[in-house]
Amino acid sequence: MAWWGWIIGGAILLGAELAFVNAQFYLVFIGSAALVTGLLTSSLEPSPWIQWASFAVLAVVSMVLFRSRVYRRFRHQLPAVPVGPVGKHITLGSALAAGDSCQAEYGGSYWTVRNDSDTAIIPGGRARIVRVQDLTLHVKPES
Repeated sequence: MAWWGWIIGGAILLGAELAFVNAQFYLVFIGSAALVTGLLTSSLEPSPWIQWASFAVLAVVSMVLFRSRVYRRFRHQLPAVPVGPVGKHITLGSALAAGDSCQAEYGGSYWTVRNDSDTAIIPGGRARIVRVQDLTLHVKPES
């Protein structure tokens, strides 16, 4: 294969990973191996089987040695995105004794709301959602 074919293939793989596909950094290392193979091919002009063998070895070795570290480094620093209503507040229209459940509207839907504290919630009282289990909001009265 011509050296420029390796360079184009590597650039396409790198661009696909970085712009369109989230392949968890696999394409980055395959694309980098293609780029290095293209650079080696441009200066040394090895036979096609040596080009393919060096590409395969570079891709596998770089993935095994570096992929997990690079992936953790880039993905670990992303901030946690809050999912769901945990930590938000709900106003209950009726009284809710400790350990009891009722139906209440939250976010345009009706949920089962369970009081997970030892204190009753008065009618019109605000409660903090501490966790969600299936379709039940577990709440504690706001202090």
